[in-house]
Amino acid sequence: MFHYSQEIFEGLKAYRKADGSINLFRPQENVKRFNRSAKRMVMPEVNEEDHLQAIKTLVELDQNWVPSQHGSSLYIRPTMIATSAKLGLGASANYCHYIIAGPAGSYFKGGLTPISVHVADKYRRAVKGGVGEAKTGGNYAASLYASEEVVKQGYSQVLWLDAVEGKYIEEVGAMNICFVYEGKRIVTPELSGSILPGITRDSILTLAPTLGYEISEQRLNIEEILADIDSGKITEVFGCGTAAVISPVGNLGFKGKDHIINNNKTGEVSTKLYDELTGIQYGTREDKFGWIVSI
Repeated sequence: MFHYSQEIFEGLKAYRKADGSINLFRPQENVKRFNRSAKRMVMPEVNEEDHLQAIKTLVELDQNWVPSQHGSSLYIRPTMIATSAKLGLGASANYCHYIIAGPAGSYFKGGLTPISVHVADKYRRAVKGGVGEAKTGGNYAASLYASEEVVKQGYSQVLWLDAVEGKYIEEVGAMNICFVYEGKRIVTPELSGSILPGITRDSILTLAPTLGYEISEQRLNIEEILADIDSGKITEVFGCGTAAVISPVGNLGFKGKDHIINNNKTGEVSTKLYDELTGIQYGTREDKFGWIVSI
């Protein structure tokens, strides 16, 4: 059944607090998304309470592997794969569900240093009605060719456009994407069925208004966004995801032209959101939303 790619996974982290105890950040949401992915890939859903307890038990057993350096964490990857021994096309009758974990540092070597992102003008990742909103391996395999190509050109990531018209912004390979207008309003592409509903993305949409920022989810035309970057209306761009938390974007390259954001410097909004989110995760800031599960 390996040939037909029935596979799903999740990604979350355990964080070491200053007092030595350990936090999980919104693990219930990862469990829920795991089951949504399972349903889309015609795989059995797991018992959410048992799945969450398995994650907590693994972290308890492996607690010595949770690093204490700020910015580091224990990365946790629940996975399910099809295991039926057959070649006929169809859903598997048997599955293996397991969880792996390992210590991890910052996703990008430069930390909160802005990265350079290439906007895909030829290749496409996912289409509405497909499996783009599921966390399944095929989505990432489809992105690898373009990702490898842009690295050779000096970019860190690919920003994908919609697969129908090729002009509406979707997400970066490893993150959702956000645009900041005049330091006040945060705009992100609306969920369309081909965009992964990120838990960090959802956290930002919840957290940002409490910090005085306006938020908006809408369909974003790449040409209009680039024009707003060039005119200075867009003052910051950042990606957001479990691995990187917040990753400022200093340059968007599209069709041979680079568009520099905020002089390729980390902005105030990105920094503030990063400090607030990581503060909650590591227990140095108040968790007003009930996001933390303590181990």
